[in-house]
Amino acid sequence: MPAVQPPCKVLVSGANGYIAIWVVRTLLEKGYSVRGTVRSEDKAAHLRQLFSSYGDKHEVVVVEDITKEGAFDEAVKGVDAIEHTASPFHMNADDPDELIIPAVNGTVGILKSALKYGQSVKRVVVTSSGAAILRDTPTPSVFSELDWNEQCLEILKEKGREAPNMMKYRASKTLAEKAAWEFWNTNKASVGWDLTVLNPPYVFGPAINAATAPSGLGTSANMFYNFVAHPNSNGATNEFLASVGTTWIDVRDLAGAHVISLEKEAAGGERIIVSAGLWKWQDFIDAANTISPPPKLATGGLPKGNPGAGTGHPSTVHVLNYDTTKAARILGLKYRTIAETTKDTLADYEAKGW
Repeated sequence: MPAVQPPCKVLVSGANGYIAIWVVRTLLEKGYSVRGTVRSEDKAAHLRQLFSSYGDKHEVVVVEDITKEGAFDEAVKGVDAIEHTASPFHMNADDPDELIIPAVNGTVGILKSALKYGQSVKRVVVTSSGAAILRDTPTPSVFSELDWNEQCLEILKEKGREAPNMMKYRASKTLAEKAAWEFWNTNKASVGWDLTVLNPPYVFGPAINAATAPSGLGTSANMFYNFVAHPNSNGATNEFLASVGTTWIDVRDLAGAHVISLEKEAAGGERIIVSAGLWKWQDFIDAANTISPPPKLATGGLPKGNPGAGTGHPSTVHVLNYDTTKAARILGLKYRTIAETTKDTLADYEAKGW
């Protein structure tokens, strides 16, 4: 028996976000009803227009501040499942609490609301991150769901505001996920739902959220634009393009993983890494340069970098990879390739006049 199946109603938090809006679309396409939350009426307008053909199977409600006590109390009523994706991802926080408080309070807050008012909820899926798993290592390492990023917490404790911004972000994801599991383990005897956590790495692919310029894309999607769609990769060196990169997933595959995680009984109570594999920026650049005819971009053309110097080159080192055995076993995911994602993303830029 699936944990949840169409035409059940699913709550998607932060529904206007880069990942969440694909989750909404995938759910609707599969026959689910969706209630999305956004922070303002302005943000709701794009969603209502984009999904207007679904009529009353799609609704949007405003939750202005996800960190407030009881913020999701009304939103969880009458839904069969929850997809919690709302969490900040940026690299310019001075005070670590700018990232940590919304990440932790938003996650625990929606679980508290589900405990109090989610009588019909059967499953909650939370978007965490590979950032809650990995740690920086001097030699190549493969991480699994058994690993936790304690390194970022130690660095944050030691350096506070002076900690690198990436460590502040990683700490926010680690602490939010730890809080989610702690809440569920404490309350699982008194709720009718179970918890699934997805841990994706970098997320790339076309954007259907309301970005009117590349600067409005999410952090990882904006990096893709800067390095793959600019003739000089925004000033990045060939060495940088050939050596920088970890693991990735297409945003549409991640959205699919969110939906499958609702449906697969075996996903309940599991932490699942979802990753398509390894990449360097040069891999995406090489894929871009095989597209025929070449995309017509407002930037004036594609970068070249050093062709062939990416993942397949004998001297290339990947210090980070993930064991994705669990995702294959439970979710049975099939991933888009670097070539497919690059082609579709550049076509998206071209259609938007970027």
